[in-house]
Amino acid sequence: MTFRQIAFRNVARSKRKYAAYFVSSAFSVMVFFLCALFIFHPQISGALIYDTAADTMMAAEAIIYAFCSLFMFVSVGSFLQSRKKEFGILLMHGMTKRQLHTMIFLENMIISTFAILTGTGLGLLLGKLFLMIGASFLGLPSLAFYLSWQAPVLTICSFVLLFLLISLCTFLFAGNDSLMQLFQGQRKEEEEPKVSLPLSLLSLVLLLSGYYLAATATAASVQRIMFPVVAITVLGTYLLYTQLSVAIVKLLRSVRNLYWHRTNIITLSSLSYRWRDNGRMLFMVTIVSAVSFTSVGVFASIHTLSRELNLDYPAAVGYVEKGNAATEASAANLQGIREELEALDLSYELLRIPVKFASVASQTGPDRTVRLPLIAYSNYRLALDKAGFSTDEQTLKGNEGLVMIGSQRDRSLTAERKKVVYTLSQGLSIQETGYTRHVPIAEYLLPELDGRDGGDFSGVVVSDELFRSIDPVQTDHYTGFYIKDFPQTVGIAAGLAENGKRAYESKADYAVVVSGTLFEIQRTLYSTMLFASLLVGTVFFIAAGSFLYYRLYTELDHDRLQYSTLSKMGLTDKELDRIVTIQLSLLFFVPIGLAILHSLFAFIALQRLFYLSIFTETGAVLICYLATQGMYFFMIRSRYLRNLKKNLI
Repeated sequence: MTFRQIAFRNVARSKRKYAAYFVSSAFSVMVFFLCALFIFHPQISGALIYDTAADTMMAAEAIIYAFCSLFMFVSVGSFLQSRKKEFGILLMHGMTKRQLHTMIFLENMIISTFAILTGTGLGLLLGKLFLMIGASFLGLPSLAFYLSWQAPVLTICSFVLLFLLISLCTFLFAGNDSLMQLFQGQRKEEEEPKVSLPLSLLSLVLLLSGYYLAATATAASVQRIMFPVVAITVLGTYLLYTQLSVAIVKLLRSVRNLYWHRTNIITLSSLSYRWRDNGRMLFMVTIVSAVSFTSVGVFASIHTLSRELNLDYPAAVGYVEKGNAATEASAANLQGIREELEALDLSYELLRIPVKFASVASQTGPDRTVRLPLIAYSNYRLALDKAGFSTDEQTLKGNEGLVMIGSQRDRSLTAERKKVVYTLSQGLSIQETGYTRHVPIAEYLLPELDGRDGGDFSGVVVSDELFRSIDPVQTDHYTGFYIKDFPQTVGIAAGLAENGKRAYESKADYAVVVSGTLFEIQRTLYSTMLFASLLVGTVFFIAAGSFLYYRLYTELDHDRLQYSTLSKMGLTDKELDRIVTIQLSLLFFVPIGLAILHSLFAFIALQRLFYLSIFTETGAVLICYLATQGMYFFMIRSRYLRNLKKNLI
C-alpha cells in the first residue's frame, strides 16, 4: 500500500465525518462559480445599470470566499483535534512527524479536489437555471447560457489557493504534542466544566445592553450605534455559550425535584459537557444565522423600498435652473427633455415654480443657514396636485413655515430635529411650525437645509403673502415633468445627468433628477442584493448545519458506548429517544432561536430607517428559516438515532 493510498483510505473510512464538510465546501464552490458565471455574462457586463448588479454579485463572492476560509479553517482544526488518538497510534508505530504532516496534507487535498470538481460540475449543470432566476430577479429577458473562460478559471484558482493554504495550516493543528498528550487528548476533556460567575453575569449584561440600544435607537443614531451594538452582542453571545449556559445547567442540577425526575439526571449530567464542548460551534452557528436572517430579511423588503422610492420622486423628471444660469442654455436643456419624452410618446404635465433664496441673519438652534430656500404654499399645493398626492394641510398664515422633507426617510428624523426660527437680513422672521406631508421637490434638486443627523430637509414652505414680501438674494426655477408611469423615463436626459441625477451642489448651472433612471438603478440594486443575500444566506445555513452534523457524528462512538451501558442498566428505547431528542433540540434550536432574537432587534433598529413597514417580509423570512431548520432537525434526529442504536446491546 502506497502512502497516497493510505491517505485516500483514511478519507474513505471517515466519509461519515467528512460528509457535511464536503457538501458545504462543494456547495460554496458551486455558488461561487454560478456568481462568476453571472458576472462575466456578456449581457450583464457593459451596461451601466447592470454593472451595479455585477458589482453586487462580486461582493457576494468575496463574502462567500471569506466565510469559506473561516469555515474550513475551523472545520479542519476540529477534525484534527478529534483524531489525536489516531495520530498517536501512527506515531507509536514508527511514523515520523513529517510523514504525519504529509498524510494530513494529502487527505485535505483529496477532499478539496473532489469538492472543487463536484462544485464546478454542479455549477455547469445548474448554470442555465441560475441565469434564468437571476434574470427574473433583475427584470431582464431570459439570459442565454454562456460559459466564459474567466468563470471556471477564477473559481478553480481561488479555491485551489484557499484549500492549499488550509492544508498547509494543518501542520499547526497537528502540532508537536507528545504521544502521552495525543492519547490523553480526549480524556482531558472529561473534567467537570468550570464556570465563572462574573463572566456569566457579564454575558447577560452585554446581551441586554445590546437589545436595549437596538430597541431604543432612533433614525439619527442607528448608524452611530450599529458597530458597538454588534460588538457587544457578539461578545455576549460567546460568553453565553461558554459560561452562562454551563451555569444554567448547574443551577438546574441543584434543583433536586427536577434533577431526579425520570431521566433528567442523565439529560442534565451530559448537557453541561455538551455545552462546554460545543460552545464555540454553537456561537458560530448563532452569529452566522443571525447575519443571514437579517440580510435576507432586509432585502426581501424590496417592494416596500420601491413603494417608498415612488413617494420620494414626485416628478418623472425634475429640473432646477439656478439663478445665475444662462437662460438660453437652460431653455435648450428643457427643450431636449421635452423632445426625448415626445420621442418616447410619453404624455406629461408641466409645472414651473420659482424658488427664492433668502439671506438669513440669525436663527435659533445649533445650525447656521446662510441662504434659505423658500417656495410659496400655493406652489407647494400645485406640486402635490401634479404628483397625485392629496393632503389636508391648513393654509399657512403670517410667518408660519413648513419644512420640506427631501425623502420619506426624513420623517423618522423629525421627532428629534428641533424646529427653529429664522431671522432674515431684511428683518422678517420665519417660524417652523411643522413638516410637509409629502415630498414636493425631490432631493438633490435643492441644497440641504441642515442635515446634521443625515436628513435631506431641503427648504421651507411659507405663506403666499410672506413669499411675495421677501427680497431674495437669488431666485431659482423648478420645472417638473409629471408622468403617471415614471419608470418609463429610464435613460432620459442621459447627457445632463450621470446615473439619473446631478445634485444641486455640483458646479453645473442646473440640477436634474430623472426618477425613472434612479428607480431602475435602485430596483436593480435591491433585487441583486436580495438575490446575493439569498445565495450567501443559503451558504451560511448549510455551513451552520454542517457544524451541527459534524459535532454529532464525532461524538457518536462515545454516545453509543454511553447509551449501551445505560441500556444494560434498564434504559428503554422510549427513554433513549426522549433523552436524545431533548439534547438535539437544544443543540439545533437554541442557536436558531437566539439568532432570530438577535435579528428581531436588528430589524427593530433598521425599521427606523424606513418610512414603510418591513415587518411582513422579515417575518416571512424568519418563519421559512425556522421551518427549514425543523425539517433538518427531524432528518438528522432520525439518522442519528438509527446509528446510535446500531449494535446496541
